[in-house]
Amino acid sequence: MQMTVTRRETARKFLAKELDKLTGEEREVVERFINRGRIGRNVEKEFDDQLTLGERIADRVAETMGSWKFIIIQSAFLAAWVVLNVTAYIRQWDPYPFILLNLALSFEAAYAAPIIMMSQNRQAEKDRLESRNDYEVNMKAELEILQLHEKFNELRDSHWSELVRMQQRQLEMLERLEAVVCKPAQAQ
Repeated sequence: MQMTVTRRETARKFLAKELDKLTGEEREVVERFINRGRIGRNVEKEFDDQLTLGERIADRVAETMGSWKFIIIQSAFLAAWVVLNVTAYIRQWDPYPFILLNLALSFEAAYAAPIIMMSQNRQAEKDRLESRNDYEVNMKAELEILQLHEKFNELRDSHWSELVRMQQRQLEMLERLEAVVCKPAQAQ
């Protein structure tokens, strides 16, 4: 008994109507399925390997400014600034309404916002690449499952036909046995 279901036939059978609609990348996934090529890859490593120094710095700044440690330290600094200027413990360098503090915070926000946006845009791009990779892996897995179903169906059909042939032979043997047993009984 020989299995005739090939990966190419499975791909053709299940994608025949859709083959024209596939993108170049999707066709590449189908080719990798047919040739048993690997689909999954480490998108994070690929993405990190291509980052420039400026992009790495922007990511680090965004990571730092988006942490509880930064918020707590900055809150403590702001509280100390306000307390020291309100109580005039040390000569008031920024009396109420804290114009110098507002200027410093505006300056920080003016630089932090674009840096954080750059990092978020890169993260969104990385997420798109990871999503694309997941889609390709899922597409190949679906093709693998479809091929397994085809193989199981072929195996079932071949076993079924073998069982029918065995039953046919058994019936023929029973008919011959009946002919041998019934012939002497008819002769008497």
